[in-house]
Amino acid sequence: MRCDDLTDHCRKRQSRKHYSSLPSSEPTTKFSSCILSGIQPTGVPHLGNYLGALANWVQLQKDPANVVATPRNVLYSIVDLHALTVPQDSAALRRNVRDMAGFLLACGIDPAKSILFRQSRVPQHAELAWLFFCRTPIGWLSRMHQWKSKLQMLQQKAGVNSKTTTANLTLSLAAQAEAAEFGGDQPDDATHGLNVGLLAYPVLQAADILIYRATEVPIGEDQIQHLELTNMIARSFNSTYGKEVFPIAKGIYGSTESKRIMSLRVPTSKMSKSDPSDASRINMDDPPDVIRSKIRKATVDSTRGITYDPIERPGVANLINIYSSCTGEPVEEVAQRFAGSGNKEFKDAVADAVIDGLKPIQSEYGRIRKDPQFVEQALEAGEARACSLGSKTLNDVQRAMGLR
Repeated sequence: MRCDDLTDHCRKRQSRKHYSSLPSSEPTTKFSSCILSGIQPTGVPHLGNYLGALANWVQLQKDPANVVATPRNVLYSIVDLHALTVPQDSAALRRNVRDMAGFLLACGIDPAKSILFRQSRVPQHAELAWLFFCRTPIGWLSRMHQWKSKLQMLQQKAGVNSKTTTANLTLSLAAQAEAAEFGGDQPDDATHGLNVGLLAYPVLQAADILIYRATEVPIGEDQIQHLELTNMIARSFNSTYGKEVFPIAKGIYGSTESKRIMSLRVPTSKMSKSDPSDASRINMDDPPDVIRSKIRKATVDSTRGITYDPIERPGVANLINIYSSCTGEPVEEVAQRFAGSGNKEFKDAVADAVIDGLKPIQSEYGRIRKDPQFVEQALEAGEARACSLGSKTLNDVQRAMGLR
């Protein structure tokens, strides 16, 4: 086993019917059960990544009784193509992919039980995405929440009427960028940083899922719309060509017992690598003294005693969630046990729990870093298996479309 204490605590927490699934009206009995999930290559993951997703990944490969069906294949992808929607330093990207792969293995992802691979090394992802690009209406993409949020931030700068639809605004901004490019001018602030990838990446995400005909997809609440788009693309393809080429995937996500880990500095926002402040997160490779310092500086209120109230006391509630997730002790019991404690005493207890929980993972990662060939071999083996699976799907798609 590559991870002990923290994974075991998470497994106990998840065993209480941790997974629930989004409903799907179409049966998927024709397709063998397959689980697919991916993670951005942000380098060393943080505690929120582990407790919110990676511990679940380990559980899915170990105990399929907790999911909607016993999986034949479990695939985990490091989605380096998605990382390219923002500028990347090539050396840093290679390092981040390697570090993420090493930590996934250290957390308990077992190449004998699941397929771990780099998205860019399986060309069928990009090829299927192009076939989907040619069939996906731009209106579907312009309604995606993340794109709409981006446009809303740019709308005022662009001087576009607030009543303009997102589809028309998308085209308007694209036209402005094109005019600037071919006119020799620099793009203005309204279009700077916009690229096709930011608009179209949900189609690539659909290809990531459908190239393996995944039937179950572990997702968070912020990914539900992306899965819905995937199923819209699958239904449209099946209907157009009169063949059930793709299944309609079900989303599986943590129940209310699964705790979202928030920023240590702004506890109303998720813990994230995009936060410029390193003090906002606990990185999985942070040494004990750094972990203790970050938690001691975590934002909390001045109310005496420890109570669980995510609305009125988000900082304290976040620390309770972290302690509960690392120890397996229910939130209510944590709050009751520390009810009479001060903030300093409780923060020290949280730091101890995190340090103890991360110790086996950090130890395994240290061993893996000394054997980079182990990581590369695990990825290459996974990529060969992923290519084999993807080739079969792509062949069926091409035959349906008349390309073969």
